[in-house]
Amino acid sequence: MAREFATCVEYGLSLSKRIYYGKEMTPAASAAMTRSMSSKSSELAESYLPTAVMAYAVVLEPELVDNPDVPSYQPYVHGRCEPPALIPLQMHGAVAMEIDCCFDHANVCFSGAWRVHCIKASRKCDVRIAVPMGEQGSLLGVEVDVTGRSYHSQLIQAEDANDKEKVSRGWNGRLIKGSMYSFEIPEVEGGSTFSIKVTWSQKLLYHEGQFSLNVPFSFPSFVNPIGKKISKREKILLNVNSGVGKEILCRCASHALKELRREVGKMGFLYDAEVLTWSSADFSFSYNVYSKVLFGGVLLQSPFLRDFDDRQMFCCYLFPGDNQSMKAFRKEVIFLIDISGSMKGNPFESAKNGLLSSLQKLNPEDSFNIIAFNVETYLFSSLMEQATKETILKATQWLNYNLTADGGTNILAPLKQALKLLAETTDSIPLIFLITDGAVEDERDICNFVKGSLTSGGSISLRICTFGIGKILLLQFYLQLFDSYCLDLLDLSYLELPVIHLISELMTEHTFARENLVFR
Repeated sequence: MAREFATCVEYGLSLSKRIYYGKEMTPAASAAMTRSMSSKSSELAESYLPTAVMAYAVVLEPELVDNPDVPSYQPYVHGRCEPPALIPLQMHGAVAMEIDCCFDHANVCFSGAWRVHCIKASRKCDVRIAVPMGEQGSLLGVEVDVTGRSYHSQLIQAEDANDKEKVSRGWNGRLIKGSMYSFEIPEVEGGSTFSIKVTWSQKLLYHEGQFSLNVPFSFPSFVNPIGKKISKREKILLNVNSGVGKEILCRCASHALKELRREVGKMGFLYDAEVLTWSSADFSFSYNVYSKVLFGGVLLQSPFLRDFDDRQMFCCYLFPGDNQSMKAFRKEVIFLIDISGSMKGNPFESAKNGLLSSLQKLNPEDSFNIIAFNVETYLFSSLMEQATKETILKATQWLNYNLTADGGTNILAPLKQALKLLAETTDSIPLIFLITDGAVEDERDICNFVKGSLTSGGSISLRICTFGIGKILLLQFYLQLFDSYCLDLLDLSYLELPVIHLISELMTEHTFARENLVFR
């Protein structure tokens, strides 16, 4: 999809050269427009993908392309554009964003106006809107105002998705790539101006005590309107709410923000400027929530009156604080990986890749081991090994050259060996990741054994995370594990094996302080 989109934009830019703006009023050549045709296809796709909310004229017939204000002689072009060319439209007036940050999410409301500057005044074309969103972006709503018409998005039931009366043909929504969404506005007249308001949510990144926001706000040069007296104004209103009543420390911002207000845990900023050209940099902002100690809490929300969903909601949060003197626990991790016959092929290869990726997330002071199992068990090492580069390399070679998927499934034996290896843990966090795709007949016996072992354990409780792979749901086994008071359940069985990479996320930069930490 991204490659096709880029090709259509490239063709659209080529067609836009037909437009005559008058003497001494030619568009500035952009890097993308003058790029060598020998560039790689991946570079082509990246160079033409939208880096901010943009609008494109969907051109099926090249003869439609002309300046609606100053018609010029254009040689007739035979044929049609298949797929349609996409000509980037010029932005007019003001571009505004209102951003509300709270905890680890931000809601972004973007509004702007575009003019169909490339289609004859007497003709019409569809307009495609592209919305690139930030980290883990999710579209919340769209409003469009065209001369004499308006559109808005609406949530519908899944079973109504094929109902032509409830789903407009004109929108034609689709994902371009990742969190880039696009849709179409039907039959917009050449020379007309339309406005769009689009709202989405995205995730704030958190690293070493700092929250970072990055919103796509980089416009290519060819969306700047041609003309000397066309005003351009950018406005960004940013509201930050830490949600926890702690002081906010601002770090850096990409645009010149003016502080509007400051309260405990809340701040407001404004960027408002008349510009010569539209922004060529994404909007970024970072801040810290200051606290010397580890702290957290729970927020509760009752359902609204007459809400069809009467369930209550809650939000848990935990901040690590800024106490650098606190010593962290090490991790001792054992991976139990199923190598039975049903894992043969892609499941086994994907599981290995995910496991190796997880090993890279360990710190050198952590230790690990790998136990592969079918009806037999195969240990990478008889002891827990330090997660050094050399040891991880040996583990990689062991997984690649010593194991093949074959035979039946015996889960109890490797669990017993893993528990034995972690029995003497006193100053680290013990973790077991069990990765399997098969059901076994002795689930209840396994769960009772594990539960009994954990009950008689020491002050630091073992954590066991189970990963069900493929389309076979280990329902009884998982429910029994979940019933045990010290076990975590990750039911991922309806997803394919790339989800095993989530193991990496569970271990990335997880540090457990010795103080203010309660073990179950």
